Amino acid sequence: MRIAAGLAGLIVVIQFVPYGRDHENPPVTRAAELDPGTRAIVAGACADCHSNLTRWPWYTNVAPASWFAQSDVDGGRQVLNFSEWDRAQPAVDELVEIVAGGQMPPRKYRVLPNHADARLDDAQKTRLI
Repeated sequence: MRIAAGLAGLIVVIQFVPYGRDHENPPVTRAAELDPGTRAIVAGACADCHSNLTRWPWYTNVAPASWFAQSDVDGGRQVLNFSEWDRAQPAVDELVEIVAGGQMPPRKYRVLPNHADARLDDAQKTRLI
């Protein structure tokens, strides 16, 4: 009983950590120019972490999930950002290797029920590449 009470108390306390709840998306400075089909794939599978148009589901307001989501979005935007095409982006061959190898979108993102669009089939990967 004490362990359960301690765990519940810890869950409550970590809600006061001021990280992972700043869900204001920065402005789009220059969007990547994509054809409609590719744009749809990017919107469903990539944009939450790799653009300034992130959708923030309810659980991104609850620690520790909020911490992981914020960290993934910050890291994703830093590496590749479809909303800031006016700054340097990774080399195309790097992106091809990552998508073709199944490293993106990451498994932890694909398994979430509200991210079914991130489960890319071979045709979608080919189009994205």
